[in-house]
Amino acid sequence: MICLLRDRIFGNGCDGQDQVASGWDMPSGGGVRADRFPVSVKAVVAVDGRVALLRNERDEWELPGGRLEPGETPEQCARREVQEELGLTVRVTGILDCWVYTVRPDAPVVIVTYGCAALTGVSVKHSAEHKAVGLFGLDQIDGLAMPSGYKQSIRRWAGLTR
Repeated sequence: MICLLRDRIFGNGCDGQDQVASGWDMPSGGGVRADRFPVSVKAVVAVDGRVALLRNERDEWELPGGRLEPGETPEQCARREVQEELGLTVRVTGILDCWVYTVRPDAPVVIVTYGCAALTGVSVKHSAEHKAVGLFGLDQIDGLAMPSGYKQSIRRWAGLTR
């Protein structure tokens, strides 16, 4: 997985060596090691033909998801986060995308998105960590305040499920 992420981020393949992300210097002047980026696993979940999104503290819409817990696979993380944040049980169907999101200049995060199929419930709730939940049609996604990487993942999922 790390090899896939390194190749996706840096485009230079995998040689087994630690790589430094040039151009992403921390305030102290040291490089950010690729194997030290936080990883956030996100899920694209369609409910009745619409994508479930959550409004965060920055007033952006985002996909449900979060950080890996020790001993957890990315797929397990996606299932757990969707259950916690939306109250839905899902089947993870596959990886959609991987990209780096810079929340702040000193905080790059590797985002890994998965496509998910809801197995239970069509009633979507949101957890206390988000302001709101919304269900959006594909034609509404481009107009939403959200990182472009999420929009790309949603479009990929829509293309795979048609």
